[in-house]
Amino acid sequence: MSRLEIRNVSLDYPGQSNGNKVQALADLNLVIEGQDFVVALGPSGCGKTTLLNLLAGFISPTRGQILLDGKKVRGPAKDRGVVFQKHALLPWMNVIENAEFGLKLQGKTLTERRKVAGKSLTLVGLEDFQHHAIYQLSGGMQQRLGIARVLTSDPDILLMDEPFGALDALTRDSMQELILKVWASTRKMIFFITHSVEEALFLATRLVVMSPRPGRILHSFDLDFSRQFLETRDSRAIKSGPEYIELREEIFSIVRNQG
Repeated sequence: MSRLEIRNVSLDYPGQSNGNKVQALADLNLVIEGQDFVVALGPSGCGKTTLLNLLAGFISPTRGQILLDGKKVRGPAKDRGVVFQKHALLPWMNVIENAEFGLKLQGKTLTERRKVAGKSLTLVGLEDFQHHAIYQLSGGMQQRLGIARVLTSDPDILLMDEPFGALDALTRDSMQELILKVWASTRKMIFFITHSVEEALFLATRLVVMSPRPGRILHSFDLDFSRQFLETRDSRAIKSGPEYIELREEIFSIVRNQG
């Protein structure tokens, strides 16, 4: 199983004038293992997306290091797949062509690509839409396709940058349930960022709450609501239960006081 380690990571951005620097993250330490579903939550500007970009290898820390299975992360690689808030699909390709695009870049044959991409589309419920154009899909379906495209490349870790933030409330609820089913089926590690306390509570096996800039991890909660859903498939009962509501209010208070 994979192990992702964030060791004493800080990140500084150049300032606007006088050579001053802006510290985005300060002394972050976090270990993510195996099939963890870790969700980072915090006020705007706390560095959640910056942290995800570090894990993806899009940028490098100013201090500290990030290790994946003991090896330093030095840039993007196929062992880490990123699902963005905006799906970034290729509009001139249809659904199956988008889903298989990563494998095409890897030089896989058409037969190989279609077999693997077909399985990913089935996993996210798009098996009947393989030859549809992107504009024919709803927002939720487009985001499902974005997830399928990442899954087709079979990364060890899914990095998800507020992927449901632009969806309406009902679609967002269904997508939360879908990603838990995908997580259970693929047994992959997931690092997920969100502004939604309710979403964080429902999805996370571990929830980390970050401070305003410079971002630090202030609180960590081990949670079981995601596993409860996978056993019962009753999200409404979980989200209306007393334990969920009590924790929701506690975390709301923490985030509000930090904002």
